[in-house]
Amino acid sequence: MFSKSSLEMIDTVARLESFTAAAEALHKVPSAISYGVRQVEKDLDVVLFRRLPRKVELTPAGELFLVEARQLLRQMEEVRLQTKRAAHGWQKTLKVTLDNVVRLDALQPLIEDFYRTFPYAELQINMEVFNGSWEAISQGRADVVIGATSAVPVGGDYEIREMGKLDWSFVMASNHPCAQMNNLLEDKVSPYPAICLDDTSSVLPKRHTVHYPNQRRLLLPNWYSAIECLKSGVGVGYMPSHIALPLIEQGLLVERTLPEDKPNSLCCLVWRKDDNNRLISWFIKALGDSQQLYDDWLAMIPLKS
Repeated sequence: MFSKSSLEMIDTVARLESFTAAAEALHKVPSAISYGVRQVEKDLDVVLFRRLPRKVELTPAGELFLVEARQLLRQMEEVRLQTKRAAHGWQKTLKVTLDNVVRLDALQPLIEDFYRTFPYAELQINMEVFNGSWEAISQGRADVVIGATSAVPVGGDYEIREMGKLDWSFVMASNHPCAQMNNLLEDKVSPYPAICLDDTSSVLPKRHTVHYPNQRRLLLPNWYSAIECLKSGVGVGYMPSHIALPLIEQGLLVERTLPEDKPNSLCCLVWRKDDNNRLISWFIKALGDSQQLYDDWLAMIPLKS
């Protein structure tokens, strides 16, 4: 019923409140704009604009029409972009899941490179915890997972690349009672809540960071909330060393050693095997080999002195 150009014309007139200004913006003569608006009003059998001495303004009917017109323009643009994507053989969106244990320093340049390389594609980035990362790729909610730990067989056609070992630090606030003890044993630590991230899986068995059998857990959604609880002295717990190190160097947390061996986690990059998916192929190549993955996402970086 309405062409894209006629909808854009109505939108421009409404924004600039002037036929003359709209004509200049659209590289037309004012009479063409005035005639075009009258034709749309004739088709609708309503008046969209009040013609005032120095400007035009929308009528109530015009305001309603403009909302719908802008929605139609957005839909038209999305159809255009989707058609372009299909013509280039690209999916619309690459779904990437980050396990909560990874560093985020490498994320911004990776995103920028992606958007420069693929004008018609988008990134969807989610965060999961422990087995939630495996569940995301097994259920099709992720094309790529960065930092999946303790591999769980999930079935399906996937590729895996090692990222190296994730080291953990046992930390607490400097004024926490455990920070004042020379020898931390199970009976001294167990009375205090273990700060743990809540595994986001709903089907696979849940995993949590190491804690003593008689130690109650405080389950939290991410490291941001966990750090705040640790800093305030609510509890104690293990944290990836690359996250803990800056906080320790700033004196916000202290690290202590337990007699038991520290946990360590083998991390990996997992992606859906699809040789025809250009987005996945590009992304995996951009992430690099195992050493680059470790350096970019897991390695500890001390604060600059």
